[in-house]
Amino acid sequence: MDEVVDGPSALRCVACGSNYPSSPSLFTCPRCGGLLEPVYSSGGTPRGRGVWRYRDLLPRARRIVTMGEGSTPLVKLENLSRMLGVEVYGKLEFLNPTGSFKDRGMTVGVSVAASFGYRIVAAASTGNTAASMAAYARRAGVEPVILIPKGGIASGKLSQIQALGAWILEVEGTFDDSLEAARTAAVKGLAYSLNSINPYRLEGQKTIAFEILEDLDSVDYVVVPVGNAGNISAIWKGFKEASLLGLPSIKPRMVGVQAEGASPLYKAWASRSGAVERVRNPSTIASAIRIGNPVNAAKALRAVEESGGLMASVSDGEILKSLRILAEHEGMLVEPASATSLAGLIRLRSEGVIRDGRRVVLILTGHGLKDPKALEFIAKGAGFRRTSANTTEEALLKLEEIAAHSV
Repeated sequence: MDEVVDGPSALRCVACGSNYPSSPSLFTCPRCGGLLEPVYSSGGTPRGRGVWRYRDLLPRARRIVTMGEGSTPLVKLENLSRMLGVEVYGKLEFLNPTGSFKDRGMTVGVSVAASFGYRIVAAASTGNTAASMAAYARRAGVEPVILIPKGGIASGKLSQIQALGAWILEVEGTFDDSLEAARTAAVKGLAYSLNSINPYRLEGQKTIAFEILEDLDSVDYVVVPVGNAGNISAIWKGFKEASLLGLPSIKPRMVGVQAEGASPLYKAWASRSGAVERVRNPSTIASAIRIGNPVNAAKALRAVEESGGLMASVSDGEILKSLRILAEHEGMLVEPASATSLAGLIRLRSEGVIRDGRRVVLILTGHGLKDPKALEFIAKGAGFRRTSANTTEEALLKLEEIAAHSV
C-alpha cells in the first residue's frame, strides 16, 4: 500500500534508527526487523477532551472512531498515601468505555484501519485488547476477529467479546502462540493487525502521560503493570513528546511491574544483560499480563533505562493482597493486573527503593468486573456479611443491631 498516515513525519526504527514513510501497514523495520514508532516534526495545542484532545500529536485519521475514551480521573489515594508514606495517585484507566486502558489505543488503531478501508481487524488477546477492539470495530462497521489462548482469559472479558459478536478463534497454548498466528494472518493480508506491534495503536496510549501532566505539577514515579510491554513504552513516549504540545517537560521514572510467573523483562533488567528470554509457560493469576514473550520488550527496556526507572516483580500473593487493599481502603475494584502496580509500589517501599514523600502515579488498567473470580476473592477477604428479615419490623431490628456493632 503506497498511502501514508498523515501526522507523523516518519516511522523510525527503535533499533537501527532507519526512517520510513508512515505506511498504515508497516509495523517492523524492513532493514533489521526492529520495532517502529511514529515521529513528529511539529506539535500543536490541546483542545477538546479525551484522547483526541491531543490530535496534533496523533495519526490524522480521515475517519475518527471514538466513544469518548480518555480524560480519566487522576485521584489522590489518601488512605494509601498515609499507609505508605508517599503521595499516591491512581490513574483510573478502568473507567474507559470498555473498562480498560486499551480503548485509548483502539480509538486510534481502528480509526486508521477504517480510514484506509480495511474491512477485517484482528488481534491476539488475553481479554482487554479483544473487548476493546470488538467494541470499536463494531462502531466502525469493521469485522473483528479475536485470537485467544484456550481457557486463558477471565470469564467477564470473554462475555464482553461474545456480546459484541466478534469472531473468536481459540488457540491451543499461550497468548504468545495466539499472537504468532495473528501476526502471520496480518502478513498474509487476511486482516489488519491491532496488536501493540501496530505503532499507531500505541500512539493513543501515550495520551495517559499528557493527562497526568495537565493534572500534576510534578511526578516522581509512574508505576505500570507490564505484559506485552506496549503501555509503559507508550506512556514514556508521551512524556518525551509533551513539550511539543506546550505541556510541562517533566520526565518521571518509569517503573514496570511484572508477575513473578511471567517476568521476562524483569529478569532481563535485573541481570543487566538486556537479553530477554521467553517464558514458555507463563503463569499468574493476573491473566491480562500472563505473557512470556512481550513484543514491545525493546521499547519497554528503553523506557526504563532512559527515565532512570526500574523493573520489579511481584508474587500472586502480593497481587491478591493489593486487590483487597484497593477495595478495602480506597473503594476501588480492579482486576488483578491493575493491582500489580500497587503490589510493585508496596514492594519497592519495603525495600527502600522509593523514598518517603515521593509522588507516585499508579496506572490502574482494568476494571474488577471483568474478572468475577477476583471479585469473589475480594469479597471473602472483606468478611462478606449478609442477613435477612421476614418483616419490616424485623428488618428495623436488624438495622439497630448493625448500627450498634458499627459504633
